Parts: sequence; C-alpha cells; structure tokens
Amino acid sequence: MTQPAASKIHDTSFAVLLAIGAGHMLNDMMQAVLPAIYPTLQEQFHLSFAQIGLITLASQCTASLLQPAVGYVSDLKPMPYSLAAGMVATLVGLVLLSVAGNYPVVLIASMLIGVGSSVFHPESSRVARMASGGRYGLAQSLFQVGGNVGSALGPLSAAFLVAAYGQRAVAWYGVLALLAIILLFKVGTWYKHHGLARIKHHHGERLSSLSKTKIVWSLVILLALVFSKFVYLSSVGSYYTFYLIDRFGLSVQAAQIHLFFFLGAVALGTLLGGPLGDRIGRKYVIWFSILGMLPFTLMLPYANLFWTGVLSVIIGMVLASAFPAIVVYAQELLPGRVGMISGLFFGLSFGLSGIGAAVLGALADHTSITYVYQVCSYLPAIGLLAVFLPSFKAKKKI
Repeated sequence: MTQPAASKIHDTSFAVLLAIGAGHMLNDMMQAVLPAIYPTLQEQFHLSFAQIGLITLASQCTASLLQPAVGYVSDLKPMPYSLAAGMVATLVGLVLLSVAGNYPVVLIASMLIGVGSSVFHPESSRVARMASGGRYGLAQSLFQVGGNVGSALGPLSAAFLVAAYGQRAVAWYGVLALLAIILLFKVGTWYKHHGLARIKHHHGERLSSLSKTKIVWSLVILLALVFSKFVYLSSVGSYYTFYLIDRFGLSVQAAQIHLFFFLGAVALGTLLGGPLGDRIGRKYVIWFSILGMLPFTLMLPYANLFWTGVLSVIIGMVLASAFPAIVVYAQELLPGRVGMISGLFFGLSFGLSGIGAAVLGALADHTSITYVYQVCSYLPAIGLLAVFLPSFKAKKKI
C-alpha cells in the first residue's frame, strides 16, 4: 500500500514544473515591461541614461536584497502561499507605473515590482526542486526557461502595446498579475499538501565531500561568475535598444524586436543548460558557458547590423546555459539551504543587473553606448575562475 505513494514522491512532477515555469514566465514578462518602456519614459520625463539606470537599480535592489532573507526564512518555515501574496505587490506596482506622473513615482512603482519578484524566486526555485524527482538540472532549466520566455515576450509585447498606446497601457499587464496570483495559489496548495512531504523524503544530496573552506571558496567563485554573466546581461537588457538605435539608426520597434531574438536565445540556452549539466557535469557546463562566449563578445562592438544580430543570439544562448548549472551546483554545496542559496543567486543576479545598469548608464553618459559594449566585452574572461571549481560527489542520506 505504501510503495506506490513512496514511488510517486520520487517521481518528477512535470505538471508542477510546467505550472511554476508558467508562473515564472508571467512574473518575468511583467518585470521585463519596465526596461522595455525605457524609451517611452525617457521621452516623457526627459531622463538621462543615469536616471534610466537608477530605475533599474530601484527595481532590482528591492528584488535582490530581500531574496536571500526570504529564502533563509522559508528554509526554517515553509510558506506555501507566499508566492501568490508576493505577486500582489507586482500588481500594485504595475498599476502605479501606468499612472505615474513624475520620476519619483516611477521609482516607487519600480521598487514594488521588485518586491514581488523577491518573494517569487526563492520559493518557486524550492518548488522546482520539490517537483524534480532528483532531476535537479532539468527542473531548474524548466523553471528558469519560463522566466526567459517571459523576459523575451515582455519587450515584444511592449513594442506593440506600450509603443502604440503609451504609458497607461502598462495597466493591462495587471491582468497577467491576476492570472499569476490564481496559478501560484494553486501551486501553493500543491506545495502545502504534497511538496512538504517530498522535502522530507527527497533529501538527495545532503553533505558534500568538501571541507567548509572549499565550499566557501567555491561559492565565491560562483558569485564571481554570476557577476560576469549578469553585468553583461544588464548591458544588453537595459541598453541594447539604445545601442541599435544609436549605431544603426533603427526605430524603437525594430530595436525591441532584435532584443526579443536575443532574449529568445537566452531562453533556449537556459533550457539546454540544466539537462546538459545532469548528463556531463555542471562544472563543465559552467566552464564552457561563461568563458566560451568571450570570442563573440569581443567581436560584437565591431560588427555590422547583420552580424550584431547573429552574435547577440550566440552570446545569449551560450551565456544562459550556465545559470541552471550554477544554481544546482550551489544547492549541492549547501543542500540544506535550498531557499537561501536560490534567494542569494537569484537576488544577486537582480542586484548586479541593477548596479550594472546604473554604472553603465553613467559611463554611457560620459562616453558612448558603443564604448560601454567595448568595456563589457571583456567580462566573460572572469570565466577562467571556473577551473578552480572542485569536482565532488555528494553523499546520499538514506
């Protein structure tokens, strides 16, 4: 009588993974609307590039600073319905952004949108691990690719909706927030009645064979790799449209379509990275992904429009394959802290994106957008640090 139930606990629950991936898609689609409407906000409020960067910083700081704290608390006390509750903050932020009449209100709305994301990522990453059935890389990829798809759809929808109807069209994205609240409430119910049982039985890798010192240094290296990845992504996510408009004379809509193809490549790379890490080892995926894109980033600032599009797609796909492997590798280093690790790495990714956007915006004001891409092209060289990551076998807790 108990064998089927035990077997079910260890199965991969693709329905839950697809649901949490869909929630991630809706969340990140709403998050991506903000940078996608930067040209509209810049024209309406006469903003400098530094002020554009501060909008990203406001959003990403609330998203990043709260995430490790949310993850740490949820490690101690699971919060199944926090996913739906956090999405309410996003809904309020979107409505406020649609009616913002000045720059300070835009900053407040951006911060509220960030709060929703800070609650979503650590808990939803935990749900993905619950539903993984031991296929942790696959689960992280399916979860993360939902966010990448949302990040790609956000600018594309904004290119036609916000560009055509203006700032007030942002309110329509509140409908997506309502859908996400309903979906995540259902996920929270599964979490409460089934996910908690999986956590108890699904111990997986509890203790690595590494010393505490080695674990700490490994986490430092992983954080450095995340720095290189997300500062570079920030240069593309926040300023790629401006770069294309400035250098090649594209329209806003044409530039945002190019951004959509880049973000679509990021989604594909994310989908491939996790399962590949399950199969050949996460360290090798990390090594290839971060360092492997260096030749392409070095060529990008000097390419014509056609090759800029081609290179950006290659960069997006190769770069994105690292993050599922990085998150699962870190979870295997400290498996009893799944929420905290997820919050730390997702939060750091947002924080670095925000800080990077602000710094790069100020640099662009004093130099040029093209110079920013020349500087950022060397960031993947930090991937050389991956050679110091240890290969280890986790000990199974029976």
